[in-house]
Formats: sequence, structure tokens, C-alpha cells
Amino acid sequence: MSIDVMMIGLRSIGGGQGGVEKHVACLVEEYDRRGVRTCVVVRNHYADKHAPSIGAHSWTKTLWAPRSVTLEAPVHSILATLYAGLVRPKILHVHAVGPSIVVPLARLLGLKVVCTHHGQDYDREKWGRMARGVLKLGERCQAHFANARICVSSSLSAKLSAIYPRPFQYIPNAVRMPPAPDVFDGLAAFGLEAGKYIVNVGRLVPEKRQMDLIEAYRAMGRDDIKLALVGGADHASEYSVALEKAAAATPGVVMTGFQSGDVLAQLIGGAGVFALPSSHEGMPIAALEAMCMNRPIVLSDIAPNLDLRLPQACYHAVTSVTDLSARLSETLDHYKGVDLPFHDWSAALRSYDWSSVAEQTLNAYRSASASFDRSEAILRLQ
Repeated sequence: MSIDVMMIGLRSIGGGQGGVEKHVACLVEEYDRRGVRTCVVVRNHYADKHAPSIGAHSWTKTLWAPRSVTLEAPVHSILATLYAGLVRPKILHVHAVGPSIVVPLARLLGLKVVCTHHGQDYDREKWGRMARGVLKLGERCQAHFANARICVSSSLSAKLSAIYPRPFQYIPNAVRMPPAPDVFDGLAAFGLEAGKYIVNVGRLVPEKRQMDLIEAYRAMGRDDIKLALVGGADHASEYSVALEKAAAATPGVVMTGFQSGDVLAQLIGGAGVFALPSSHEGMPIAALEAMCMNRPIVLSDIAPNLDLRLPQACYHAVTSVTDLSARLSETLDHYKGVDLPFHDWSAALRSYDWSSVAEQTLNAYRSASASFDRSEAILRLQ
């Protein structure tokens, strides 16, 4: 069977906790609905070996990847690109800057390549000098060799388009989350009560700054409020170990581990406030999910978060524990006496619709490859 789009650069699809994984899962769902034949290449350590099919017109291909923080993404991306060279998809869609070091190879193999820049990964605190250099090289490969370039952040899109000779088209992330649940019977397993905790959702890595959140929570001195940290670490690290120790030493802090589905919906939907103090984001899908659940939110004032254009009261100075603590207290006090605080974000969320995002991305494919525009799958869209 011929392939319209092959996606590479991610760990898995459907069950992962990363923003790229969620982004691809939602895109593939939209493509499948339109009849676009899509293959997602995933890493063997994360793949669901019992569910290679992810839709009527979409499936996964599992390839080996080394168990190494630094080698996993580049080695898997090279193998995925060589596989693409064999099966000849109409479009090879590469996600994130690290995997994009393979773009010149893909072009040498005669493939049409579209890249999505999900954020300046070289700014992540976990990377050393060599890894940062490789990640920046991936960004340059996107800029100089891809047939089309997408960026999920409007401010970063403008910045990259000014730096490099070819434009990066802004196409945002979007959100698809079930309505806030009516019952919260899953919270008791974590010792939580609806409306009486702060929640943070994200991978346990330094740039998510959960440690700041623990310190800010400790400074608040609120016995009536707990702090729930939802997420796990792909690889054990000094940071994840230190975070677990800090959480254990701070009364009221609950670490739930990685969660998904109805449990995750209850954890987000039952929170008194959602907090995201990150020093690095591409575009904050977790924040969009919290907004979809009508939660009050507090975000760091980094550019991707500011791109959401929320009221100033929603932002705190990044890395400032004092400002974070004050903003959380102000938000909780604003909704004092309300069992489950509610904030209507429907107007702000109108720009983040997956159907629109998918159509814009398909247009990027059309601009990159005339053969894609002529494919039977795309003709069915007309």
C-alpha cells in the first residue's frame, strides 16, 4: 500500500506524555478521517506492539532505537529515514529539531520533506554543549533543506523567519480534550479532593521547573490546598530523583506518575488551579487542555505561553519562586469559597482547532510536493 505521509521524530503515538506525541496523534486522527494514508514510525521501547493499526488508513511502524538519552532520537531518525527511502512516502514529515538532522539525507534520497519546529529544544536545561550543537544543527537543516517548514509558536515562527532565508509557517498546536468530568471518584486514590489542589502536568525534566512549584507551594503555607505533580521521567536523572525527594519531604505534595485517559481528565478537571512554570515550551498543549477543562491557570511568562494572549493575571515571572507563589495564592483567593473554580476560556480556544490545523498542514504538504496534491487521498477532500 502506498503511503501519503510518513511521520518520524517521536517516541510513540497514543500513549506518550510528550507534546510532540499528542500533536501527531491528533493530526493522524484528522488525516484518517480524510482518508490520508499515514505511517507513524515509532521507537521499539515505547511502541504498543499489539496495536500497529491506529485507524482505517493509518498505522505504526516500529524500528529499533538505542536506550540512550543522547543517541535514541538521532539513531532512530536515521533508521526511519532510510526506511522512508525504501517505501517512498509522498511526504516525509519530520517532527522536532533533533530528528531534523536527517533532512539532508532525506533530500538526497529524493524525498519531499516537511518539518515541524516544536520549540528550541537546545534551550532545555538537560543538554550539554555537544547535544545543544546537534539540536541547533537540526534547526539549520530544517531551514536550509526542508521543502516546507512549520512552527507551532507564532513568536518563534517570526524569529526563525527573520534569521533564516526561508520562512517558517505558523500553524499552532490545538486541543482535543473531553468535557470536564462530572464525577471525580479517581482523585481519592491520590488523596486529592476536587477544587482543593494545584495541578501540574508534564515530563519530569528540569525545564518544566516542578522544583520551583514545590518551593512556591511550600512558601504559600496553605494546609487546605495540595499540590499534584502529574508525569513521569523517560529516563531516571539527577533532577527526577531530587524532585521525588523534595516531594516526599514536603507535606501536601503528591506525585501521581504518568497518567492518561479518564484519570488524567479528572486530575486536570478537578484542580483548583493549573500551573505551568516552565522555562521552555514549544506551545503548551497541557495548558490548552486545562483551558478546555475550564480551569484557572498560572503560566510562566515565556514567549510560547505569552502567545496564548491570556490576561496578565495568568502569568508569573519565569524562575521566580516568589512571584509564582504570589500568583498561585492570588488565583486561589480569587475563587475562594467555590468548591470547583470555573473559568470560561471558550473564546481564547477558538484558534486551536485540530480540523483547521490539519487542513493547514495538508496545505503545507501540497506546497512541498505536487505529487501529494495529485494523490487520490487529497482529491477526496475536494
